[in-house]
Amino acid sequence: MANNPPIQQPLGRILVGKGVISDDQLRIALQEQSKTHQPLGRLLVRLGFLSEATIRDVLSENLGQESTDLTNVIVDSASLSLIPKDVARRYQLLPLSVDQVGRVLTLAVADPDNIIALDQVRALLKDEYRLVTQLASESDILRAIDQYYGFELSIDGILHEIEPGEMEYQALQSGVSEFSQPVVRLIDALLTEAVQLGASDIHFEPENSFLRIRYRIDGVLRQMRSLHKSFWPAMVVRLKVMSNMNIAETRAPQDGRISLRLSGRSIDFRVASHPTTHGENLVLRILDRQKGIVPLDQLGLDDTALNMLKMIIAKPEGIVLVTGPTGSGKTTTLYSVLNHVNTESVNIMTLEDPVEYPLTMIRQTSVNESAKMDFANGIRSMMRQDPDIILVGEIRDHPTAEMAFRAAMTGHQVYSTLHTNSAIGAVPRLLDIGILPDIMAGNIIGIVAQRLVRILCNECKYPYQPDALERKMLGFASHQDTTLYRAAGCDACNHQGYKGRMAIIEILKMDYELDDLISQRASTRQIRETALAKGFRPLAVDGIRRILQGITSLAEVSRVVDLSDRIN
Repeated sequence: MANNPPIQQPLGRILVGKGVISDDQLRIALQEQSKTHQPLGRLLVRLGFLSEATIRDVLSENLGQESTDLTNVIVDSASLSLIPKDVARRYQLLPLSVDQVGRVLTLAVADPDNIIALDQVRALLKDEYRLVTQLASESDILRAIDQYYGFELSIDGILHEIEPGEMEYQALQSGVSEFSQPVVRLIDALLTEAVQLGASDIHFEPENSFLRIRYRIDGVLRQMRSLHKSFWPAMVVRLKVMSNMNIAETRAPQDGRISLRLSGRSIDFRVASHPTTHGENLVLRILDRQKGIVPLDQLGLDDTALNMLKMIIAKPEGIVLVTGPTGSGKTTTLYSVLNHVNTESVNIMTLEDPVEYPLTMIRQTSVNESAKMDFANGIRSMMRQDPDIILVGEIRDHPTAEMAFRAAMTGHQVYSTLHTNSAIGAVPRLLDIGILPDIMAGNIIGIVAQRLVRILCNECKYPYQPDALERKMLGFASHQDTTLYRAAGCDACNHQGYKGRMAIIEILKMDYELDDLISQRASTRQIRETALAKGFRPLAVDGIRRILQGITSLAEVSRVVDLSDRIN
């Protein structure tokens, strides 16, 4: 935008004056701006000098406006239906997304000071929506208006528009600008729908005569659509083009990544293809940065457990393990911990398979077998980079475990994940992969085990009195009065009875007595009894706490944790 530079220079000086960025960082950003001509605020965020939250605060204070890049935005079709094309073109604005619950409409505008335009929109909407504006260039808005208006954007409408087998593959390889291609809009609509429904994965599964599309929502796969198989060749080409994969390779697995802006926030998709007898199977993991990094005090821990976790991560050296099965939220917990300890005074380095969420000021590396960067070699290399804290994505074999413990013994704080069923189960697992008890004792400072349970829908959950068996599982006397809640199902939760997930967690803080038991190869039962005597609270107890709070159901906790051993 032509009038941006005069505004941007004072913004940079204000940021330096507030101590938010340094003079060096401003100089780097201005050098980048001279090459890319992007707004200064956006460049500072992209360079990792500021978080989005910080820059938004300063922008709202100084400019009174947030900016958006329309080239990576997928517009919500529901918002387009609220404002006609002629109104959008006349006032140079584009509806981006609509929140029907909070009644908020987000608009991209070329001139945020055009009060007449905003008043006309409010009158058109009969003041039923609160308007939130984001700044974009006039040319980008006009291009986007021509791109989005006049085309069918609903999934069902696009499917009716497409005649099976008549999609043009050449046009799919020319980029997002070919918006007239129905398959381009179909993929955009499916990705948008999955994000809006809170899915963590999208599965495209070709069968003999049809394509199955499933979303994993709150940890459970749900079939959303079945399409004629002739749709799939063009769809897979489109997805491969978006994720920079080789469209000619169909017989070998591939990995790719897509970065988009949906519903006003940045979303990454990790794409993996796998050849099957009926064609290529594609799974997209949805990486929502807004959800991926949760503040430590929002993990759902009570005060005792939260203080214990903070005491563990305050220790200067040793290993902290996070355990649980695949999909139990281990990575989210680790990132929350790293974010908590991430300051300019420490050097944090990670080795992941692959990097899921980019974190500011943290050196992140993806495992690369072809470049001989496996976990063991990666840790060896990171040790020469003067790290204070090391994150190893997963301890899966003896060489990785040995290097991780070596790092802990040489004065580093090491975080990693391990596939076990409980916190105490980490000890026999490490013995199994060849770590000596004497090495474990004194070097493990804490073990966290967790599961994800679905949260009962507040709109439709209903109370009931538990029967005798359920009372035993909860540890209640037969005469004790208590109320539990069950899932029902309504429109608000898509008739699932649950909406969202939360973690139930157990934390084992190591001390001298537990270290002695480990070094003596004590049984798991002995370690457990000693830990319980010291106040250790197992997963089942944390799950029951959540049941009694009415947040989740007994059936849901029983699905992920064995409560049968509580029945005497």
